Parts: sequence; structure tokens; C-alpha cells
Amino acid sequence: MTGDASIRIARAYDEAGDSDAVRILIDRIWPRGVSKENLKHDDWIKEIAPSSKLRKWFGHDPAKWEEFRRRYRAELDESPDTVEQLLDWCRKGRVTLLYGARDREHNQALVLRAYLAEWLSSESGAP
Repeated sequence: MTGDASIRIARAYDEAGDSDAVRILIDRIWPRGVSKENLKHDDWIKEIAPSSKLRKWFGHDPAKWEEFRRRYRAELDESPDTVEQLLDWCRKGRVTLLYGARDREHNQALVLRAYLAEWLSSESGAP
């Protein structure tokens, strides 16, 4: 299974469901109030998160969403080794990307899932 369907997203504060998905934290900073023992995760790839400068500029302002998406994708383009590390997990099976932001409609996990799905689709020859 490749593409968007094999990549799920969840807040780090959500209860972990019964899933065979690998859970990867994609925030640069550990989620406040969550212990490392309680966050059921398989990896923490902090370098995949938006830069601190971009994160602070965005501030989860929906008015800046489109520009945030563009800038974050540009940052991902500049980090092929880190992207490849996450793609390796995706190629092995289902992945859940964990993020800490409150806003479920404007966060880096949404952008990252779409970005990874595009890579996986292009590898499989899908349009």
C-alpha cells in the first residue's frame, strides 16, 4: 500500500488506537505534557519539522496557510536525506505522523502527508 491511504496523521495528545502503523513524531520540539513513556512512537524525526523560523512566522494563522504550505514544501525539497528517512518507513507499511499542534486543519502533518504521498505515487508509477 502506498500513497495517502498508507499515511495517517494524529495529534500526539490523541489516544493511540489499535493499529499496525508505525508511529513517528514529526515535531521539532517534544509535545508539552506528554511523557516519552506515554507517547507510543517508533521514531522521532525532528529534522522533518518546519524550521523554527517558519513555525514562528506561521503561528497556525489560517490566513498564512497557503504560503506556509509553499515554504514548508521548499524546506522539504532542501532536506532529501531526512525525507528519504521518512519515506523508508512509508515503504515498509502504514505510518502515522504524530504532531502536537491544536489545529487539525492547518498543521505540518497535512503538508508532509501530501508531500510523501506524491513521492510514493511517483515511485509506483501512479499519476
